[in-house]
Amino acid sequence: MSRRCELTGKAVMSGNNVSHANRKTRRRFLPNLCEVTLISDALGRQVSLRITAHALRSVEHNGGLDTFILKVRKEDLSARALKLRTSIEKAKAAVQAAA
Repeated sequence: MSRRCELTGKAVMSGNNVSHANRKTRRRFLPNLCEVTLISDALGRQVSLRITAHALRSVEHNGGLDTFILKVRKEDLSARALKLRTSIEKAKAAVQAAA
């Protein structure tokens, strides 16, 4: 499993450790990934995702999983999140067609 956020696409970055003597050695900056369960209002079920803490704050700020996943670019989403997005779009279209 890759160390990549399923919603924002944030991944591992690389950089340098710089000592007091100014020696530079390579290091990795890992994203703060959390395994969370979010509720989709359109689908009426829970969805388990591996996202960063920053993405979790963004989901809460935007008013939930459905609105956030429809706003984010498709290129940033993982394959699982892309399937989730299409199912949310279909569910919202079905609700609008029924109304």
